[in-house]
Amino acid sequence: MASSTATKGLLRQIGLLSATALVFSNMIGTGIFTTTGFLAGDLGDPALVMAIWGVGALIALAGALCYSELGVNFPSSGGEYVYLTEAYGPTWGFMDGWVSFFAGFSAPAALAALAFSEYLSYVFPALKSTNTTSIGPIEAGPAHLTASALIVALTILNFFGIKFVSGVQNVLSGLKLAVLAGFLILGFAAGKGDWSNFSQHAVRTSAAPLWEQFATSLIFIFVAYSGWNAATYVAEELQQPEKTLPKALTLGTVLVAILYALLNLLYIYATPLEHMKGVLRVGSQASERLFGADVASLFSVLMAASLVAFVNALVTIGPRVYYAMAKNRAFFPAAAKIHEKWRTPVASIAMQGVCAVFMCLTPFRDLMFYVGFLLNVFAALAVSSLFVFRKRPGWHTLPVVSFAWPLLPVFFLVCCVWVAVSGIMLRPSVSLTAFATVVLGAAVYKMFLAPKPAPALESKA
Repeated sequence: MASSTATKGLLRQIGLLSATALVFSNMIGTGIFTTTGFLAGDLGDPALVMAIWGVGALIALAGALCYSELGVNFPSSGGEYVYLTEAYGPTWGFMDGWVSFFAGFSAPAALAALAFSEYLSYVFPALKSTNTTSIGPIEAGPAHLTASALIVALTILNFFGIKFVSGVQNVLSGLKLAVLAGFLILGFAAGKGDWSNFSQHAVRTSAAPLWEQFATSLIFIFVAYSGWNAATYVAEELQQPEKTLPKALTLGTVLVAILYALLNLLYIYATPLEHMKGVLRVGSQASERLFGADVASLFSVLMAASLVAFVNALVTIGPRVYYAMAKNRAFFPAAAKIHEKWRTPVASIAMQGVCAVFMCLTPFRDLMFYVGFLLNVFAALAVSSLFVFRKRPGWHTLPVVSFAWPLLPVFFLVCCVWVAVSGIMLRPSVSLTAFATVVLGAAVYKMFLAPKPAPALESKA
């Protein structure tokens, strides 16, 4: 039976509230602080900007429910790594870890660190992302140095044990929720916005047909909603996982969707789309128009601090994924080494830190597209594994996924294919880089990590 792979050493002590909180906190990151300025120019219509966040929520919810069935049947550490290994073989399991290293943790850490610099630039203008020197596809400037310094500092901090880092993370996560709640309450109650902004369109910056651009822009929404699968990583420790897991993923995704809708309502209430186009720190811009420059300075610093929480979470969690995979000989052996004194996977932490620093040199929008494209492809592969597993005897199906089967996974996969094809057509260079990452990973696995076949015995004459 599929569920027999579960490890018996862990206790089922995580209830619905804690599991939902895990999903909620893992989803709120860089995307909601930065994406709407891109959407304003891409789509040019307030109704479409609001709609794309709703469509993204439906896709994320469909994926979360499909993952809940996978998580119930494979309640062990690893998430997609386990699903792809079991469905398609160890090469694809390694590929998931390889892509997670680049697009799941290193690149998102770089994105959040760059957004951190951009929000600080409201108070320190020298940190603006426009103050850069470009050499081909590489950008460098004060913003990139600040982002890199943040990653280096948090990487070194994570070397010395998780206890202090966890305490810092809890404080910063609480601050993030308080800042967002205060921003919403004060913005709607006392802010100087204008509801007529919702009837004002912007001149589009994209020449692509609207339906193609809508699909391509969904890649940015995928980044904002990434994290909807968080509870599947602790499925083995959930109380009544067959009930708790679907509920937690559903509630967490729905709550985040509501929060994102409210924040985008506030952004547009504060600023017409025409003035929002291309703005990265949309939160700072909205707070300035709502409350004035002094209050906006405070909110900008607080939002920057909130982004530190997201960077630190990625620096902490990512290396432990590589560590778990390396222990199963599915990643580089060095990643499995634990420092004797600090009891942390120092090599894993350092590798990710170096990669994230280099990724800080990539233009923000290209990096976000790269992350969203790869996460979209591998989420689709994980959901498609349901069609493999459901043919196996003993597979435990969930009613919510079985309803009108295979409507839910087909909806998710069709959306993923639509987004991927549109992305290739409109952003071929970044899409090619994403594909090159996958091909390079397959080559690395085959050359260095794949089990070597035993030599054939010579037959005796």
